[in-house]
Amino acid sequence: MTTFWCEHAHLPSKVQWGVRLTVDDGRISAVRERVKPADDDVRLRGVVVPGIANAHSHTFHRALRGRTHAGGGNFWSWRDEMYAVARRLQPESYLALARAVFLEMLAAGYTAVGEFHYLHHQPGGRGYDEPNAMGEALVQAARDVGIRLTLLDTIYLHGGLTPQGHLPLDEVQIRFGDGTVDQWAERVTPFRDALGGDPLVRVGAAAHSVRALTPTELDAFGEVTDGWTLHAHVSEQPAENLAAQAFYGRTPTEILGSSGLLDESFTAVHATHLSERDLLLLSRSDARACICPTTERDLADGIGPTTDLRRRGVPLCVGSDQHAVIDPWEELRALEMHERLMSHERGRIDPAELVRIGATEGYRAIGWAEGGQLAVGALADFVVLREDSRRTAGSDPGQIVFSAGAPDVTDVVVAGQHLIRAGAHRLGEVDPFVSEALVLLREAR
Repeated sequence: MTTFWCEHAHLPSKVQWGVRLTVDDGRISAVRERVKPADDDVRLRGVVVPGIANAHSHTFHRALRGRTHAGGGNFWSWRDEMYAVARRLQPESYLALARAVFLEMLAAGYTAVGEFHYLHHQPGGRGYDEPNAMGEALVQAARDVGIRLTLLDTIYLHGGLTPQGHLPLDEVQIRFGDGTVDQWAERVTPFRDALGGDPLVRVGAAAHSVRALTPTELDAFGEVTDGWTLHAHVSEQPAENLAAQAFYGRTPTEILGSSGLLDESFTAVHATHLSERDLLLLSRSDARACICPTTERDLADGIGPTTDLRRRGVPLCVGSDQHAVIDPWEELRALEMHERLMSHERGRIDPAELVRIGATEGYRAIGWAEGGQLAVGALADFVVLREDSRRTAGSDPGQIVFSAGAPDVTDVVVAGQHLIRAGAHRLGEVDPFVSEALVLLREAR
């Protein structure tokens, strides 16, 4: 049992001073408010906030940061550069890269991540001797860092969708594909079963998009994954909507709904270009939406209908997706800031609601409903934001989400383990660790 005394703590009802959190077996067993620190307390100076869940991550995209901005272009030209990275990754280099990216996430305040994982096989499509070697690299990286992981193993059977129909997988995409739904299930199900008792790792599933599966395949996929945490890319680009309407006469959301995939376990990732009918379907099905603001603006995707989703009761969460930025506070702020740009009004989303979106709803979206808040019985996952940096000095503790950034995270606790203290992780200093991993990846060309 460990007790943490928090100078300020973001409790479900309010931000309170002098809070003692008692942690036992990885969970919060007691919360006391307005108390002075005891001699045996671990003292946490600053604002303690429940850990944020990064509900949508493509770890290997981190290799593209700062390297795709010359010459203009759009999502599709960026994707060509992403495929160049995908061509050369192997389990060993993927482990090193993922360990660095997960460490960067943890140090920024993400205590859990939903990894949308589709880099399954060798270049050329041949399976590894261990069929889930790439997934195992991600699991090992998460364990090494101590971050909580939901591996969303992704099915990817076709190379795209045009008004004339689905395209075959190209020379890069072929390593993403398993051939059929049954072959995907034969690979993933034993892997999921083997990880069933892991305290930090869970396996869910993702349909890459309606571009990558036909409705018949989505039907079969839904039968296999019934009851699993399930995600899918939805309407990130207008081109996807146009192709779906041209070939199927339905939007991506309507196609997913017809396959029975929309329910409380489903998260629509991006959900940027939704129709009124799409919004209604998500609302009625109790599905949720994951907004990735820094990626959506980096790729010029557009600003999603955050207000419309919230008005209809669709729960939101956030993700850093391609990792142009790894900073949960920036993602959460952007939900409000993008709404201001669209509405010409301030105060669309309250600071406390932003924290709840990032923590409580984020944890639920990736299958950890018992996390994301500082309350008795919750997972003991939380972070400390300093109040005395050049960014946060003078901030109201209840509004620090609007001033803090990743460099303001001083301490991180996951499952009661104090993984980061005064900015340093047990693996070492974060900056050189991340830098060295990316240098090695570039040298492995």
